[in-house]
Formats: sequence, C-alpha cells, structure tokens
Amino acid sequence: MASFENLPAPQDLAAKHERLATRLRSLGRTLVAYSGGVDSAFLADAARQVMGDNMLAVIADSPSLARFQLQDAIAFAQERQIPLEVVATQELERVEYVRNDASRCFHCKDELFTLMEEFRRRRGFECIAYGVNVDDQGDFRPGQQAAMRHNVAAPLLEAGLGKEEIRELARLAGMRLWDKPASACLSSRIEYGRPVTREALAAVEQGEEALRALGFRQFRVRHHGQIVRLEIAREELPRAFDPKMAAEFTRVFKALGFTYVTLDLEGFRSGSMNALLSLEQVKRQIP
Repeated sequence: MASFENLPAPQDLAAKHERLATRLRSLGRTLVAYSGGVDSAFLADAARQVMGDNMLAVIADSPSLARFQLQDAIAFAQERQIPLEVVATQELERVEYVRNDASRCFHCKDELFTLMEEFRRRRGFECIAYGVNVDDQGDFRPGQQAAMRHNVAAPLLEAGLGKEEIRELARLAGMRLWDKPASACLSSRIEYGRPVTREALAAVEQGEEALRALGFRQFRVRHHGQIVRLEIAREELPRAFDPKMAAEFTRVFKALGFTYVTLDLEGFRSGSMNALLSLEQVKRQIP
C-alpha cells in the first residue's frame, strides 16, 4: 500500500505540480511513453490536461507486457479521455535483449524509443516524454540510459516529483490507480543469463494471473528455470503459508512446467533479481 509519510507540505506539492505543468507547456507536441503504471499514467493525464490535443500517449504491445496490464492501461486512457496509440515492439527479435544480461532493459527501451522516434517524425510531433521520477534515480535502471540517448524528456523528474508525491497527486485528481502496485515488465522476472523466450514470459504471466485470482495483491513470479520463486508482500505471507494454499501453489506452477515451487521468505521486494549482479556487470550495462 502507498505511504505518504514523507510528503511535502501541500503548498510545496502544489508548486511541484505547477512546475510540471510549466515544463509540459514548453515541450510542444509530445508523445508520452505510457505503460499503465502510476507514473506514466499520471504524466499522460497531466499532459492531456495541459496540452490538450498536442499530446498522444503511446503504449508498446509486446510479449513482455501482461495482457491484464495492457487491457487495464487502455481502459484507464479511455476513462480519462487520453488519446492513445498502441504500437507493436519487436525486442524479442534483438539478440542482445534475448540473452538477458544486465543490459536487457537498455535494449528494451532502445527498441521502444527508436520506434517512438520514427512515429514522432512521421506524425509531426516535436518531443517524446516518459515517466521517470526522482525515486528512480537510486535504482539500477539501464533503460534511463536509452532515454538519454534518444533525448527523451523527463518532466516528472525535472519537476522534482517522487513516487509518493505522484501517487498523492493522482489520488487528488481522482485517478483510480493512484495506489496501483508497481509492476515492471515480465522479462524482469526471468533470472539474468536465462534467455527471454515467449514460453518463459507466458509461464510468468499465467502464474501471476493465478496469484491474482487467489486474491494476492502484490507479488512477483521469479523464473529460475526448473525452479519458480514466489515473492509475496509480507503482509500477505500468512495466507501464503497456509498448507492448503501451498498445495494450490504447487498444483498451479507444476502445471506451468516448473519442477520445484518455492516461496521466498523475505517476501516481495522490487528489483530483487538485481541483487545477483556483480559490480562489474553493472558497470558493463550499456553497450
């Protein structure tokens, strides 16, 4: 659940919101990279409010985006009257992406922004923007390097907005997804060094759909080959520890092709796969 313990005073939050609006007005006709997560959804909505018809949200339809997430993102855009274009990306055709080393996210975003740059020129837009924020600066995110190479604007970051502030502004704006759990792409669930394949992505997606159907709210299905490692939010772990639930986990994930089904006792934590990377691998993240 979202926590607002570190929010600034209302007047300071309002000032940041105004800085965001000012920055958006300066961009000209803009494409917004949209995923349906809170950050990109808030940015797309803010751009729509400030820029009107001079903005267009673009979402990438790829095997690494769960159908549940794609459908919800489209529905939200319709609810908020955000103009949206769905485009197909081909990152699975990139050898560098499929091999799934520490630079995978760079190649994913490079594919997206290359496609959006072509789209921008073809449709007469002046700028591309995406939803990176202040809190993203403290994590391992090679996709940000791809954004910089493509000169993608970062209005939320430039306005000084962090995750909790964005959620609060989204709540105040009446957005139903203001407290939506963070969710990276399905490829981030596959251990580094294991190739990203459609089959592995499908197993992860179907596994997470099963956990959602069982009533869990925040979780990850981590793919380690024959082993699946389930991360479930700590406050939800007592349900997961129930023997009947454990039996259901076993039934679901063995049916998806896993030999061993494990429950991570540390619970859910974003980016846990990155803990496996050495400092040298991180330094070599960008080709």
